[in-house]
Amino acid sequence: MRLGIMLGYAAGRIELPVELVQEADRLGVYAVWAAEAYGSDAVTPVAWLGPLTRNIKLGTAIMQMPGRTPANAAMTAMTLHQLSGGRFLMGLGLSGPQVVEGWHGASYARPLTRTREYVDIIRRVFQRREPLTYDGQVYQLPYDGPDATGLGKPLKSTLGATPDIPIYLAAIGPKNVELAAEIADGWLPIFFSPQQYEASYKAHVEAGLARAGKSLANFDIAPSVSVVMDDNLEVCYNMLRPLLALYIGGMGAKGRNFYNDLAARYGYEAAAAEIQDLYLSGRKGEAMMAVPAGLIDDVALVGPRERIKERLSLWLGGPVTTLNLMIHNVETLRTVIELVGELG
Repeated sequence: MRLGIMLGYAAGRIELPVELVQEADRLGVYAVWAAEAYGSDAVTPVAWLGPLTRNIKLGTAIMQMPGRTPANAAMTAMTLHQLSGGRFLMGLGLSGPQVVEGWHGASYARPLTRTREYVDIIRRVFQRREPLTYDGQVYQLPYDGPDATGLGKPLKSTLGATPDIPIYLAAIGPKNVELAAEIADGWLPIFFSPQQYEASYKAHVEAGLARAGKSLANFDIAPSVSVVMDDNLEVCYNMLRPLLALYIGGMGAKGRNFYNDLAARYGYEAAAAEIQDLYLSGRKGEAMMAVPAGLIDDVALVGPRERIKERLSLWLGGPVTTLNLMIHNVETLRTVIELVGELG
């Protein structure tokens, strides 16, 4: 199992942990990833870190597809891949309807079809076999809508072909997970639980891989995991409760919150409903304290060193091939690397 670093997205002022990333690069960490919501973007941070590092892969987790045309996303990926000497990892995702329609002003309709066509177009741009045309349900190239000029021309990227850029998809819903396994090189799940893999994910991953004629050997399962190391376990839990309450309670409308649905599938249906009710009614502090310790243990690594080592073994024994650490200091990074080494 490889290790990565997940930087997330900025709130307030963006400050990149350059020292942490450079130490990760020196220690042989596989990848560093940046995210985006509706503030800092995912591309600029990894472009900034590129010349400050040597070997570490530079990933977006994720570039929001509705905010970029497929061709524009492909241009960005090809540019960064070439400038970084082949280090770019292209993580894509749809986000959710509140962000897509409220922030990007785009439709969230037909998400599975949209994702499939988007990735297909990007791969065609990467391959650079012929001028780009596409006749899909969502995308038509050249554009042929009612307001088209009729002057659209099939084009081929002026950059050299780069078909080896890995494409990752963020997905947590069953159908999206199956699609990711089918059409992508890797999967970026959030709030992944190794203990829940058999019940919640395995059948969907295997179905997608089978449809594409692939196996787990050529599919990177790359979840992010928060790591909080402290002798006081309750302090650790409380550090992560705000994040989980935000996603389970506030990242989506009632009935359309994918993270709430995920917590329910993990067996925390009553707690997920309570967290959402409290959060949406403005009682955010109570929502945070309603996050069960068991759920935190399912999706994070918390507590003293030996407790983290014990629970890390669950991740090492599962299907995860790249574990992206959400950490804030060099000491924690070094400790996790040591623990992975000790566990073999």
